Amino acid sequence: MELLTDAQWSAQYASCTTSALHLELRDVYAVPDEVERISAWRSGQLNEAQDREWWAPWLDMTREMTCRGVDMRRARVVSEPVSDYIHYEWATTRNHEGGEQVRWLPRHHATTLSLPPVDFWLFDDRLVLFNHFAGDGQWFGNEQTDDAAVVARCRAAFESVWELGTPHTEYRPALK
Repeated sequence: MELLTDAQWSAQYASCTTSALHLELRDVYAVPDEVERISAWRSGQLNEAQDREWWAPWLDMTREMTCRGVDMRRARVVSEPVSDYIHYEWATTRNHEGGEQVRWLPRHHATTLSLPPVDFWLFDDRLVLFNHFAGDGQWFGNEQTDDAAVVARCRAAFESVWELGTPHTEYRPALK
């Protein structure tokens, strides 16, 4: 297992031709480049200009991908009441501005679904990239497979969450 570099991620997105689907299953992520943002958000100090600047590289890439016809969708399964991190993530989500669609599914509505134990990206219905995190949310590795059976199971899992999920613009998280 390895942790993909930014260049490897960029190459993966650039090579997509039809779809990039992302299933997120955790209630806490400890991503180093979000530490200051989360602190600013908690204190009410995250301003619009900072937020737009932080999002710009992702939105530029997703606009490029969706303009060339790539279906970009993200489905998030979350516990409710939501964690502080998920509240922050929901409140600051701008993915839709770049053409990436986002849906939210409360975990208690996912009990009949067959889901993998970890987050993943599914690229072009040909490659699954699993994201492995430690219990505290630290990202520690990626694992990839092009096994057709695994690809099919991940596609089915994603679509089952997508079908039940609520679009970002309509979702209101239950807060503590």
